[in-house]
Amino acid sequence: MEETKGSKQAQGINRAQFLTGAAAVGVAGAVGPAGQTRATAAPHGRGLRRHGVVYTVGAGETPGTAWSARRMRADVRAIRDDLHADTIDVTGDGVERLTATAAEAAERGLHIWLQPTLGDAPQRDILEHLAETGRFAERLRRQGASVDLSVGCEFWLFVPGILPGETVLDRIRNLQNGTVDWPQALRRLADFTAKAAKVGRSVFRGNLSYAAAQSIDDPDWNLFDIVGIDYYSHFPKRSEYVRELKRYLRWGKPLAITEFGTCAYVGAPGTAGMGWDIVDYDKEPPEIKGNPVRSERVQADYVGELLDVFASMGLYAAMTFEFISADAAHRPDAPRLDLDLATYAITKVIKDRPDDPASDWHWEPKEAFHAVARRYARRARSVSRRDHG
Repeated sequence: MEETKGSKQAQGINRAQFLTGAAAVGVAGAVGPAGQTRATAAPHGRGLRRHGVVYTVGAGETPGTAWSARRMRADVRAIRDDLHADTIDVTGDGVERLTATAAEAAERGLHIWLQPTLGDAPQRDILEHLAETGRFAERLRRQGASVDLSVGCEFWLFVPGILPGETVLDRIRNLQNGTVDWPQALRRLADFTAKAAKVGRSVFRGNLSYAAAQSIDDPDWNLFDIVGIDYYSHFPKRSEYVRELKRYLRWGKPLAITEFGTCAYVGAPGTAGMGWDIVDYDKEPPEIKGNPVRSERVQADYVGELLDVFASMGLYAAMTFEFISADAAHRPDAPRLDLDLATYAITKVIKDRPDDPASDWHWEPKEAFHAVARRYARRARSVSRRDHG
């Protein structure tokens, strides 16, 4: 397809696909079949049941960042051995990429939160994509892997036919313009969510969930075993996080934080999930807008504080968003081109040849990576002592 300004903007939205609309409008349990642990709400103060990170699979946007099985395997090892996570949230589109990553994670002994997120496709294709992924998840579960299946993420934005607009960008614009019939949209959202849950149940016998937005999604959680929330609040006091999160416990089901995080610059946590919106994609190459002050410490402090809050509440799981953003390289030599500022990744991508789209690259940990790793390692040591005590 011909490269246009609109397509370049679409390439850059990534996290915007999840968050713009919301901002614009304002456990141990019984063992089920094949060793699947049935999720139950953890008692208050017992720590997180599962400690994870979001790992997005995809085709990539440039020759140098296209999905690679070799890189994926190395990343999964790093998630287990260096980040000390026990859970990986495998998300994105492409059944082959999703299943290959899930299989690698199972081989490494990680718990898998598998979440297909095909967007801007006909609803029947999205449901078939879910069914194919779910069937693979069930095979892994029957082979003894620990797997939860999420039927998707924020359907109101990703799935055509709920909000007006053929693409995510169109739907974002309609949200911003106020051209949405909300009673109708919410009926359509509930209808598609029920269809997705039915498909998930038909192919998968383990725990089922969905990743809901804070502001718009209010699904019937009776359809699911685990409440899943993409969480991007910012409060000055920890007690305010606890008060807000408690409302998601009213269903009497375990709560998983399916995404949380912020960007690495001063003030980013206060953007309520809009931290990515500092890039001007009308320019070529895209440039950072304004004069944000890079601070990996800001990101690390926010992520660490929220992990402590989640642990204090004994939640089922928390998945830090996200492990890597391959198409947004860190440019210490050119702050205006430092697209890493606009990512939520806890690693930074360093290219061998910064101006070459086909350049090889590697990632390095940010301070947030270390903040997460310290907490996950501490929890792993605690579990090990308990199990061997």
